[in-house]
Amino acid sequence: MIALDAWLAPYADALRARYGRYTALRDKLVKAEGSLMNFASGHTRLGLVPGSNDGKSGVWCREWAPGATGVSLIGDFNGWDASATPLQRDAFGVWSAFVSDDRTAQGGGGGLQHAQRVKLRITSALGAQDRIPAYVRRVTFEKDGSNAAGQYWNPPTPYVFKHPSPKMRADVGAGLRIYEAHVGMAAEEERVGTFDEFRTKTLPRIAKLGYNAVQLMAIQEHPYYGSFGYHVSNFFAVSSRFGTPEDFKALVDDAHALGLRVLLDLVHSHSVKNTVEGLNLLDGTDYQYFHAGGKGQHPAWDSMLFDYSKWEVLRFLLSNVRFWLEEYNLDGFRFDGVTSMLYHHHGLGHGFSSYDDYFGPAVDDDAVTYLQLANQLAYAVRPGVITIAEDVSGMAGLARPVDEGGIGFDYRLAMGIPDFWIKSLKEKRDEDWNMNEVVHTLINRRFAEKHVGYAESHDQALVGDKTLAFWLMDAEMYWHMNKGSRSLVIDRGTALHKMLRLVTFALGGEGYLNFMGNEFGHPEWIDFPRAGNGFSYKYARRQWSLADNDALRYRDLQAFDRAMMMLDERFGILADSGIDKLDIDDSRKCIMVARGPLVFLLNFHPTQSFTDLRVGVPRGEDYRIILDTDAKELGGFGLVKPGNVYPLQRVPQCGKLQSLQVYLPSRTAQVLAPASLA
Repeated sequence: MIALDAWLAPYADALRARYGRYTALRDKLVKAEGSLMNFASGHTRLGLVPGSNDGKSGVWCREWAPGATGVSLIGDFNGWDASATPLQRDAFGVWSAFVSDDRTAQGGGGGLQHAQRVKLRITSALGAQDRIPAYVRRVTFEKDGSNAAGQYWNPPTPYVFKHPSPKMRADVGAGLRIYEAHVGMAAEEERVGTFDEFRTKTLPRIAKLGYNAVQLMAIQEHPYYGSFGYHVSNFFAVSSRFGTPEDFKALVDDAHALGLRVLLDLVHSHSVKNTVEGLNLLDGTDYQYFHAGGKGQHPAWDSMLFDYSKWEVLRFLLSNVRFWLEEYNLDGFRFDGVTSMLYHHHGLGHGFSSYDDYFGPAVDDDAVTYLQLANQLAYAVRPGVITIAEDVSGMAGLARPVDEGGIGFDYRLAMGIPDFWIKSLKEKRDEDWNMNEVVHTLINRRFAEKHVGYAESHDQALVGDKTLAFWLMDAEMYWHMNKGSRSLVIDRGTALHKMLRLVTFALGGEGYLNFMGNEFGHPEWIDFPRAGNGFSYKYARRQWSLADNDALRYRDLQAFDRAMMMLDERFGILADSGIDKLDIDDSRKCIMVARGPLVFLLNFHPTQSFTDLRVGVPRGEDYRIILDTDAKELGGFGLVKPGNVYPLQRVPQCGKLQSLQVYLPSRTAQVLAPASLA
């Protein structure tokens, strides 16, 4: 890491200490349980697990609850009788009981059957409370989130995956193109969508658009729909709102068949406070899974914070990593809230202006070590897995291998880019944007750490903010997105919408992310049903019909997005980290850069077109236009001939021995490829 970044030299001892804490804990776990994989197998033993006892088949129920004084399994199988199936405690605080399939052995209560509802009656200093097992694999509740109960999930015919995980395009080194999606709000109707609907209707759209990965939000069970899935209650259960575990497996299987990798938005940064559905106060203490007192509560998220130093908390979370990869054949994770995990201050009100911020007492060393273990475990479970960190701090080494002193992620989100675009749209006219600042912001990332760039995600679409499309066009979108209607606001907005996304795609990272619907400028915002909006689903859905209507400009924006994805599919530009700043001319509001074999030309000037703009090019050959934001089929005016070839001129320009003279109309962008490759 120091060889890659000399500014880290003063922190060599801190980096060695980081690695030392990881190896010490890893070795301790391995010594105690044989391997990291063995340690991370809590889901095969805890919870409700089929097994045998004294030669009889049945179900083992085990729960870690060291603070409890008594635990009983209650449910449909025993008439919810707390005296029928008591659990016994061992020396480590794990309670267990065996429920035989032999009904006559249960005192008339019967064995535990697939899909039967269950809870634990836990007695502690808080008295008797009915709780859901921590490792339960399915939860059922009423539409309003009430009457929650676990379900014993063991279908008689297990789902068999038919399709292997797709490989990345090794022949051109294509990058990671992520479509961020929420199953529930993927329906166009004002209701909650299902896994089956997403599988049959949305996945084919994503594949057709040219993405090669889908990142799914809100899959882990959560009691409050409006939390966007981030207040998780049951970490091993898929959200029952959307369907069954088998429905989700079929979704993953079909995604693989379409060439899409499936990434889970994994929430290990915090947990819901709820005591009916979640882990809080499960054994009667506030320090079982979480830090005690105020340290265990997130001041901004109203949620509970895990204690990553505890043995069984590590087992729970690492087992969760392994479980999702093995049980659902997933291809990786986007770890949520990593900044909050890394620092005791959770990044709140902190600017991260010095390398000192990444080392020292503000850093939660236990969380860092957990993330290192989680990444190493994920790679061991599924070689080729993808892990992405949501971190705004720029933590040094976050996306470098653990054995270098890094934390082991493959990518980090380039979170500063969408913030920059929103700030620019809020505070400045586009004619006042500084092109050097634009380029600097897009390429300002840690050297040799891969980033996922994006112009906007779900965060920018939430109620209280606006999407890029809405910032650009606002209410005009309600009246003038029809192609037969003319509006200067819409012309400007659609032109800039394409250009912002293209320049972000070209420069923003080694991967790219888009939130569903934003590719075609989905109007309005996201607002989940709540008391403040009359529990309406109007803004918790996606209006796909807008993008499917030939008469609307949304379809053209969608067509542009697909054309942009094809740049990487054909030429592998995202995997090529080399960016050549050919020329950045703020006086003309032009950006000219090369990445891979392609040259990107962007003219942000609101009024001035350039008929003979000279641009130096890396290769000594003619160049052909392969993408023009102003093409008629992409909603433009078609001022430049499609597929036009610019002949090479042996005229030096901007450090290149050769150049082209191009026609670049105002508020348009062109992508050029060497004629031999186009």
